[in-house]
Amino acid sequence: MKASQTMLLTAALLAAVPAMAEVGYRHIRNATAKIHYGGVTFLVDPYLAGKGAYAGFEGTVNSRKRNPLIDMKSSPAEIIKGVDAVVVTHTHDDHWDKAAQKLLPKNLPVFVQNAGDAKIIRSQGFRDVRVVGQNTVFKNVRLSKTGGQHGTDQMYAVPQLAELLGEAMGVVFQAPNEKTLYIMGDTLWNYHVDHALAQYKPEIIVMNTGKAMLQNMEGGIIMGTEDVGRAYRAAPNANIITVHMDAVNHATVSRNDMRRYVKANGLGKRVAVPEEGEVLKY
Repeated sequence: MKASQTMLLTAALLAAVPAMAEVGYRHIRNATAKIHYGGVTFLVDPYLAGKGAYAGFEGTVNSRKRNPLIDMKSSPAEIIKGVDAVVVTHTHDDHWDKAAQKLLPKNLPVFVQNAGDAKIIRSQGFRDVRVVGQNTVFKNVRLSKTGGQHGTDQMYAVPQLAELLGEAMGVVFQAPNEKTLYIMGDTLWNYHVDHALAQYKPEIIVMNTGKAMLQNMEGGIIMGTEDVGRAYRAAPNANIITVHMDAVNHATVSRNDMRRYVKANGLGKRVAVPEEGEVLKY
């Protein structure tokens, strides 16, 4: 075969390989995000009330402060526009608030972690509530539930705290010609996270890193700065998005704290600390 023929054949083969699509992640506030993935627009953990709408979380640090601590950059109507489905990792108020329950169309598909959360959300008038399993299909996208632990072992040893903290899932998004996206959710680092990283090898990871804390209890109920360094090392091919900071009373790590950590540890090439309304594309 002549060199020119080889070049033409190579070009044809390359053209036949579908290009990797672009994932769009728009940070709304806290853990709320509008994600364009696989041709589908998802709204994750909608927390849509205006600044100061709710009392601070009882039994947590800085509970005198009213939530949310900050406003969104867009109106709820603009955020909801074009959404195909909602993902609720758990029903704590800063992931599924009264404003979201009121404003979201009741016919939107809502994906949840278990039958208990499905029952709650159906009771709020939503008619299409689906429990995420493994490879749960929605249009062109597969959603898979991952585990987590929303606090320390010591916290879960106290029955009242265990009930308060409850369960919180992570979610993996997969679609043809898309980068695998892993939303860790409200969890500490444990074997569930290790397993998800090993199984799915995500290329984009979203981490809730505000290190929210309870009163008079050691340890956080979600991740913090050092967990970002751990993810950076554990997933060397992944871009990392850090969120769940500056918006709720019990967070103890701010975005400025995270940016200082990222800079001090040379993580800036792969770790993003987005502002409200900022769009990241991968």
